[in-house]
Amino acid sequence: MEYLVENRVLVATDCIIFGFDGEELKLLLIKRNFEPEKGKWSLMGGFLRADEDLEVGAKRILHELTGLENVYMEQLQTFGEVNRDPAERTVSVCFFALINIHEHDAELARSRNGYWLSLKERPKLIFDHDRMVELALQRLRYKAALHPIGFELLPEKFTIPQLQRLYEAIYDSPFDRRNFSRKILSTKLLKDTGEKNEHGVTKKAVLYRLDQERYQKQFNAFLHFMSDF
Repeated sequence: MEYLVENRVLVATDCIIFGFDGEELKLLLIKRNFEPEKGKWSLMGGFLRADEDLEVGAKRILHELTGLENVYMEQLQTFGEVNRDPAERTVSVCFFALINIHEHDAELARSRNGYWLSLKERPKLIFDHDRMVELALQRLRYKAALHPIGFELLPEKFTIPQLQRLYEAIYDSPFDRRNFSRKILSTKLLKDTGEKNEHGVTKKAVLYRLDQERYQKQFNAFLHFMSDF
């Protein structure tokens, strides 16, 4: 009797990690020191363990590179083209995450050859990772237009000009300063800290923090968050 042996298919997760340095939207990328494609740039990824759910595996990979937990992350898409990985048939479930670039463990990231690179000036990535990034950027722009997820990329205290630069970086487009300030303040999401940013480009701009309670309770209520710009 003959038995058919099916070729195995590996399941991986790849994480697109966005950060904001105050001026540019950035990606946390890996300079590979292993084959295949040694010496080239890639997203952070890894194989799913037998006892892991998809989201658990993605969070583990994110934590292994950044040291962070409880960050904004969502599943993007599954990539399963037959020849996407030249080493072995691999299906990748892709996630994207938004993190505060100032809170991650920089030494941990560097120990894994992780570097922050400009989204607009990023090098060519291996396999289908460039496609993953483009789709993640489209999703980020779509979600940021509907919901206030951009705050996930900011430090605890920030000015409205800093917030505006973030959204200009996300959409690669300028916004009118007065309209932006009016729209943001009308959401009631910002709490005045009573402090001013003495060292920023905008002198003595008011420092705000996010009203976390309102943010969590009304997250899904902010449809068309950026629609007036």
